[in-house]
Amino acid sequence: MWHYGADPRADEGGRSGPAQFGAGRPGELVSRPVAPAATIPGVVERAAGDHAGRRALVEGNLVVTFDELLGVVRDAAKAMIANGVRTGDRVALWAPNTVQWAVASLAVLFAGGWVVPVNTRSTPAEVAELVVRARCRLVLAEGNFMGRSLAREASGIAGEADVVCLGEADGPELLTWPAFVASAGRVSSLELDGRLGVLSPDDVSHVQYTSGTTGLPKGVMLCHRAMVETTRTWAGVVGLVAGDRYPVVSPFSHISGHKTGLLACLTAGAQALPVLKLDLDRFEQMVADYHVTVVQGPPTLFDALVEQVRDGSAAYGSLRAGVTGAAVIPPGLVRDMKDVLGLDVVVTAYGLTECTGVCTMTRPGDPVEVVAETSGRPIPGVEVDIIDESGSSVSRGTRGQIAVRGVGVMRGYLDDANADQEDRGDGWLATGDVGWVGGDGNLRIVDRLKDMVVVGGFNVYPAEVERVLLEHEAVSQVAVVGLPDERMGEVPAAFVVARHSVPESALVDFCRERLATFKVPRSLWLVDRLPLNESGKVSKAELRAEGVRLARR
Repeated sequence: MWHYGADPRADEGGRSGPAQFGAGRPGELVSRPVAPAATIPGVVERAAGDHAGRRALVEGNLVVTFDELLGVVRDAAKAMIANGVRTGDRVALWAPNTVQWAVASLAVLFAGGWVVPVNTRSTPAEVAELVVRARCRLVLAEGNFMGRSLAREASGIAGEADVVCLGEADGPELLTWPAFVASAGRVSSLELDGRLGVLSPDDVSHVQYTSGTTGLPKGVMLCHRAMVETTRTWAGVVGLVAGDRYPVVSPFSHISGHKTGLLACLTAGAQALPVLKLDLDRFEQMVADYHVTVVQGPPTLFDALVEQVRDGSAAYGSLRAGVTGAAVIPPGLVRDMKDVLGLDVVVTAYGLTECTGVCTMTRPGDPVEVVAETSGRPIPGVEVDIIDESGSSVSRGTRGQIAVRGVGVMRGYLDDANADQEDRGDGWLATGDVGWVGGDGNLRIVDRLKDMVVVGGFNVYPAEVERVLLEHEAVSQVAVVGLPDERMGEVPAAFVVARHSVPESALVDFCRERLATFKVPRSLWLVDRLPLNESGKVSKAELRAEGVRLARR
C-alpha cells in the first residue's frame, strides 16, 4: 500500500535483487516484465524491479515506491478495462500535478488506451471541444482545484464519455476514483497481461493538443517508442540518475510535465515531486526539505531562484542540474545559474510537441555563450536540417525553416488531415520555426513562422485568440501579437477594429469566458485599421512595435 505519514525527507535505501512486481492485490506477483521495453508500461515494470523500495513519487506525506506504483497502476488499469476502455480508446485527464494524475495516466497506457492531457486552466467550452474531437471514452477530472470542480464541469460537457472524479468529490452523484478502481476485481491479471503483451512500441500513447495556425487545437499523436527513447536521451544528457529528487513544476498536462518530468523520473529511478501550484516560497521550502537536485523550468523560474539566493536564501545548496528553454536566455542568467545557484550542469533545449518535445540540447560543459545563445545539437536519433521555401537544404550559417527527422516525429494529427501536409516527405517535418546552424553544429532559433507566443512556458497561438474575438458581434478585424513581459517572457496583446462602440474591457471579458487565463490578451486596443504589408497581409511587426510603445505609456 501507499505510505502516509512517513518522513519523505529521510534517506532511502533502494534495494536490488531479483525483480518482484507487485500487481495490486496482496500476494499477487509478476516475476517478469510483460510489456515491451520501448513502451511506457515497460519502463514502469523495469523500474519496479530495478528500484524496488526506492521512492518514485512523493506528495506531501504520501510516499509511493516504484514497486508499489506498479501495483496500484495495474489495479487501476484493470478498472479501466472493467469499465469498457478498449485498446486505442482515448481517455482525457483534466487534473493538476498529483500522484493521482500519475497513476491514472499510467493506468490508461497499461490498458492500451491513449492519454489525452487537458490543461487545468482550460474552460469547459475548450474541454468539450477536445473531448468530442478526440472521441474520448472517459474523462478523469479533479474534484476540487483552485475553487473549481473540474469533475462537475466535465460532467456537463463530456457528451457520451463517462466522468470519474479524482480527489475530493463535491457531490454523491459523481463517480469517485476509489469506487472506479473497486471494479478492478472483475478483470484478471491474465487479461491485463494480454493487453500488455500485444502493446507495440509504435502504438500511440498520447494525443497532445496544441493550437494550430487555423486557431483550432491539433491533436498530435505521439508513440510509446518516441516517448521512451527521447526521454532516455534527455535524462542521459541532463545526468538524471536514481536517487535524484526532481520537483515537476510544469503541468502534467504539458509534455514537459508528463514526459521530461514524470517519465524521466521513471526512466532514471529518480524521485518525482509533483508541484500542485508554483509558489516560490513553498518551492524554496520544498527544495530545502527534500534536498532537491534537479530542476526544470522556464528562465523566469531560474531568475526568481537567483533573486532568492541573492536575498539570503540558503535553500538551494543541494541543486546540481538545471534545464531550461522556451526563450533566448541572457548569458548573465546562465552565469548566475552556475555561480549564484551553484549548478554544475545547465542545459537548454529546443523542441516542439510534434517531435515529442525535444530535438536539440546543449551539453554539460558547453561554454556559457553556447548555452545562452543556442539550442544545442541534435540528440541521438534526431536529424535537423534548415530548408528554404522550396524545401531544399540551405548551407550552414544560412537562415531558413527548421526541419526535423527522427524517432520523435509524431504519427500525425488525430483529426486534421490537412495539417499533416507540414510533413515534407521522407520522414522530415517542417517545424514552422526559423533558425540556422553554425559551424559548431549548434542550432540558433531566429523567429517563429507561426507567430507563437510563449507565456511563462505555455504556448499561445494568436490565431486561436483571434478566432475567439471574431465571434464577438462587435469585432470586424483583429490581430494578436506577443509583447515582451518581465515576468512571463511574453504576453498576448490584441488590436481590434470594431463595427461599433464597445468597451475594451468587455472584449477582454469575452475572451476570459472562452479561453484559458494565459491565452487572454493582457492588453487590448481599439484601432481604426490594421497595418498591411505589400502583399495585403497584416503587418504584425508594426503591431508589435506599436504595442511596445503603447505599453510604455
